[in-house]
Amino acid sequence: MDLKVENGCIKEDKGLGWGKSLPVQSVQEIVRNGYQSVPERYIQEIKDRPSSISSESLQASLQIPIIDFSLLAKGDEHETRKLDLACKEWGFFQIRNHGVQVKILQKMKAAMAAFFELPLMEKKKFAMGANDLEGYGQAYVVSEEQKLDWCDLVALKTLPLEQRNLNFWPLNLPGFKEAVEEYSIEVQKVAEEINANLSILMGMERDGLKRYQGELKQLMRMNYYPPCSSPDLVVGVSPHSDGGSLTVLLQDDDIIGLQIKHKGEWIPVKPIPNALVVNIGDAIEIMSNGVYKSIEHRAITNEKKARISAAAFAHVDDELEIGPLDSMVDDPHRPPMYKKIKYIDYIRQVLARKMDGKAHTDLVKIQT
Repeated sequence: MDLKVENGCIKEDKGLGWGKSLPVQSVQEIVRNGYQSVPERYIQEIKDRPSSISSESLQASLQIPIIDFSLLAKGDEHETRKLDLACKEWGFFQIRNHGVQVKILQKMKAAMAAFFELPLMEKKKFAMGANDLEGYGQAYVVSEEQKLDWCDLVALKTLPLEQRNLNFWPLNLPGFKEAVEEYSIEVQKVAEEINANLSILMGMERDGLKRYQGELKQLMRMNYYPPCSSPDLVVGVSPHSDGGSLTVLLQDDDIIGLQIKHKGEWIPVKPIPNALVVNIGDAIEIMSNGVYKSIEHRAITNEKKARISAAAFAHVDDELEIGPLDSMVDDPHRPPMYKKIKYIDYIRQVLARKMDGKAHTDLVKIQT
């Protein structure tokens, strides 16, 4: 892959990868420059604004399932049943006792914060290429007219090692590479253990999904949500489901930003200190023939404090054809509900459109 630097930004001379996103102004810089009002492109349509969330009583009574990962890894039947229920009814759960040391979580958060505090021109050295979504910028920007998210991000291919492109890594930022490497390896172990448990729940051996999928790859998306003077007008990330297999999220311990859609209502995910949030992606929904659900979720902002998070997307090889697994199909009681599709073709369709809830899985559903 050939890269060249123009005006301090990386430009990529390769063909289309997963997709591309149009360059837009840094939201962090809009805030730093003392904006007087929220720019028009960030003001959401009334129906999409986060002010219309569920009642306080409903929010107080609902929270996503919490799973003890250490027990799950030992084959505890109660925790396995909780995982099954969480994936069927919620698509999201938090895990405690996951084995990732607190110092590793803290170093990862510090590395993200240090990157986003760099001067803009320094960050632009790692800007997304013209035909790819790796690097610094914004994703899912597909037109000059669409509404934008109140968020900056940097996305990096982290695993396997040979797929990393260090041109997008700020190697001169002390501790960044080491922190991301260490965290990415540890969080991949978490994803692999959950994958093994899902294999059993889907009627296979522990290595069933691994044999079907191969070694899971990993893309890390690090998000920075600046404070906003009118948080009721904007969204940090628009409603969407994730296209991969599993997502493991590291978020701030004291700021609520993630919301999931549950039974038609937006439910906030209350952070548990040092826990990780896991959600099912579209690929697992397809492979489970709709038994497990990838759930619509979004991020909101607040008026006073910036928020950061890191989403580790575990995904299959681009060339793998995904479809309902034989163990999840039972004609005529549960026929295949999804078409088979090559993963790269599915993810390109996802990334070529503005984030739009669960619209992407509809592309591969078999209409009955």
